[in-house]
Amino acid sequence: QVQLVESGGGLVQAGGSLRLSCEASGRTFSSYAMGWFRQAPGKEREFVARISGSSRRTYYADSVVKGRFTISKDNAKNTVYLQMNSLKPEDTAVYYCAAATGPFGSSDSDGYNYWGQGTQVTVSS
Repeated sequence: QVQLVESGGGLVQAGGSLRLSCEASGRTFSSYAMGWFRQAPGKEREFVARISGSSRRTYYADSVVKGRFTISKDNAKNTVYLQMNSLKPEDTAVYYCAAATGPFGSSDSDGYNYWGQGTQVTVSS
């Protein structure tokens, strides 16, 4: 069983930055691919970014991120990060991290076995 705890959300003005963190329990974190998803009110959950277990491969939802976000993984700290820059009001959502027991993860939420509780990000205009 893996438990994921997100932190780092909050209220920020448009153009600002936030760094989300997701700490995972378990001794095999380095083998997990990790992903970030988000869900805005009234909308479906959407893929934001993912990173392979080895951290060698990263993937982004280009239509969403457009070079503004960076995902990274620190296996020594059992933590995955999402650095978000140039934030826009449309980035307002609850952000979730997810863990996949496979090495590469997926852009589909069905590809993940464990989910965090989410952290709210609100971007004011």
